[in-house]
Amino acid sequence: MPTKTPQKASEKKAGGGGANALRQPLRPSAELAAVVGPGPLPRTEVVGKVWEYIKSNNLQNPEDRRELLADDTLKKVFGKDRVTMFEMNRHLARHLA
Repeated sequence: MPTKTPQKASEKKAGGGGANALRQPLRPSAELAAVVGPGPLPRTEVVGKVWEYIKSNNLQNPEDRRELLADDTLKKVFGKDRVTMFEMNRHLARHLA
């Protein structure tokens, strides 16, 4: 019966604190920078700042909280008046490079 040898920490491939796509800073477009600021940010922080903007400006549909109502600033990012929270990341991705 073969015995397993413990794997060294340097040999592990998954997990850990290495940089991944969600942590890599991305530069927002001019339209998105109006909401999140002009500096490069990780995707997770961009989403968080957009949610802060949505909540502070009361842009969730009160009848269906999953639906976001775009003001003039967010219309430039989303491309339409209303999006669901599930669509939001797809629209944000178009404005990050």
